[in-house]
Amino acid sequence: MSAEISAVGVAQPTTRAHDGRTPVFDRVVLKLSGEALLGDRTYGIDHDTVRRIAEQIRHVQERGVQLAIVVGGGNIVRGLEASVHGLDRVTGDYMGMLATVINSLALRDAIEQLGIQCRLQSAITMQQVAEPFIPRRAIRHLEKGRIVILAAGTGNPFFTTDTTAALRAAEIGADALLKATRVDGIYSADPLKDRSAVRLTHLTYLEVLNRGLTIMDSTALTLCMDNRMPIIVFDLLAEGNIERVVLGEEIGTRVDAKGDSDAG
Repeated sequence: MSAEISAVGVAQPTTRAHDGRTPVFDRVVLKLSGEALLGDRTYGIDHDTVRRIAEQIRHVQERGVQLAIVVGGGNIVRGLEASVHGLDRVTGDYMGMLATVINSLALRDAIEQLGIQCRLQSAITMQQVAEPFIPRRAIRHLEKGRIVILAAGTGNPFFTTDTTAALRAAEIGADALLKATRVDGIYSADPLKDRSAVRLTHLTYLEVLNRGLTIMDSTALTLCMDNRMPIIVFDLLAEGNIERVVLGEEIGTRVDAKGDSDAG
């Protein structure tokens, strides 16, 4: 889709013809890993990749879906990995939270360059760059058609951004948690190590826990199970996949209370 440039130099979205399909979700939380922002780099942020992600987000927003985003910080620093090398775990986790703010600022800028209103909320107070996370305020932004990026994790050490995404999804009343990764779903084993591994299209929360499928930490998974929050794991790198998920196309792997353990 093309965009026009306004007098102030910010791209303004043009109308894209839709196929008439109706999204199956009204409000979702999209979880992006920090690694998703790497592109072909080994460290930091690839801004072309961020712009492509922003384009996908725009297509979802144009469908009328309310979208909140949680971004990881693993492309910059991981608290747990830092602690293995002797850094205090709590200090490392706070460094990781600040890394998510850096990523969120880059994503917010890319979204706003497309002419879309976007708000950044942080679990750690930093008035110069972000609003504090307040669930009712986040919901109000979503209701007004704004994208909301939720940064700095939960604001507490020892919790992952997966847990943050599950918690925020429950707090804002989302219909689903969309986990965008660099693989196309949950597999029976690591497909890079086991050629016989098959993609599983539908699982229950308990199946994921009992089989030790490490697509999400157990705290996050339990939070989703307790709140009956469906999780859809899919490949972010395939163009248009975020929009396909919100339209109900059967891509990736869905985790919910029902499940059927089908292999894709």
